[in-house]
Amino acid sequence: MKTFQNWSGDVKSSPKEWLFPAEEAEIIQIVHSAREKGNKIRVIGSGHSFTALVHSDSILVSLDRFSGVVSVDKEKLQATVKAGTKIHELGKLLWAEGMALENQGDIDQQSVAGALSTGTHGSGITFGSLATQIRGIRMITASGEPLECSETLNADIFKAAQVSMGMLGIITHFTLQLVPAYKLHYHASKTTVKECMSQLTTLKQNNRNFEFYYFPYTEIAQVKIMNETQEAPQPYGLANYLSDMVLENGLFQIMSTISKYVPGTTTGISKLAGLGASSASRKCWSHNAYPTARLVRFHEMEYNIPAENFEEVFREVKKCIEKNRFRVHFPLECRFVKSDDIWLSPAYQRESAYIAAHAYQGMPYKEYFGALEQIYHRYGGRPHWGKLHTCKSEYLSQNYPMWESFLKIRRRLDSGNIFLNGYLESLFL
Repeated sequence: MKTFQNWSGDVKSSPKEWLFPAEEAEIIQIVHSAREKGNKIRVIGSGHSFTALVHSDSILVSLDRFSGVVSVDKEKLQATVKAGTKIHELGKLLWAEGMALENQGDIDQQSVAGALSTGTHGSGITFGSLATQIRGIRMITASGEPLECSETLNADIFKAAQVSMGMLGIITHFTLQLVPAYKLHYHASKTTVKECMSQLTTLKQNNRNFEFYYFPYTEIAQVKIMNETQEAPQPYGLANYLSDMVLENGLFQIMSTISKYVPGTTTGISKLAGLGASSASRKCWSHNAYPTARLVRFHEMEYNIPAENFEEVFREVKKCIEKNRFRVHFPLECRFVKSDDIWLSPAYQRESAYIAAHAYQGMPYKEYFGALEQIYHRYGGRPHWGKLHTCKSEYLSQNYPMWESFLKIRRRLDSGNIFLNGYLESLFL
């Protein structure tokens, strides 16, 4: 029996069946068979969610063989893609057609369905989460029948399905709104927390993409910005390799291992990491600009908070870490995202900021994450669905205005709860 383990190692399961359909007809048959036998189905993308979204002791479906671009409409700048397509593959396929995603996150190993359905986002106050780029969805519901939805077709289902974590059916296709292919000039620089905070509004407003990292127990921040450029792309050279692979991954792996086994070194290592934060600059096509190599494994929690509360929340988080002396040396990642109208999107109806906390794999993190959660909850924080959190359905229902509307759609499409597992039942039943 093949065992599933997610990227961080937090979730392990041994499904009764692990299936790899290559055609929609096979997916339909899987659903019919599961319903007749009383089995449950979860669909796996690339295993990059930290929560137990795809934990299964029944049927686990991988869409790795169901991938690729189905059609392209260059006049509308739209493409219909299969749900199992990996984001890094999609970037290349769209570039070949002269198109691109308008924005994306810093990991491109996920499947399209996994990233969109969990509310994954990039950064930039003029861009929503990745799911805002969806113009149409095709899925196989619990009845075994295909269902299509969009802003004009089954519109209520569409708003629920854009971020649905696979609970409404097996999504087979997305139609995405794209933009002409473009190049980005990426620039990273080191500054102080005070300087970053004083320039926060300018940094957000004057750059296409902006985010920053804060190194615990220091006053160091690393600012990363990207803006469109017409200049020629630069080849990935030795300097880029040394920065990305040797410093940010190889050396950081060694430092993390020391921190894990020698507890007293954690604060010093965080300070050393801050001092070593690199400055970098490169120009490349967008699908090559967004991704960041992540070879050092970690646990992650990320919360969405109202953008207007960001500075106050950030100060509380910084103070909390320094007061409690948590064993943490990973920097906090801070990003900003435009509001949207997607029912279960953490950015629903509010301009948003995200703060992501990380802890090295194998190191204690629950007390650290729990303390930060208490802060976020005071401001109506909403967790990223693919990241660790301890929220209960009562809290979530109070912080998502369309929670009950989503539940009604879910019950209508899957009254037998075929697409739920124990984790999702604890939140959505």
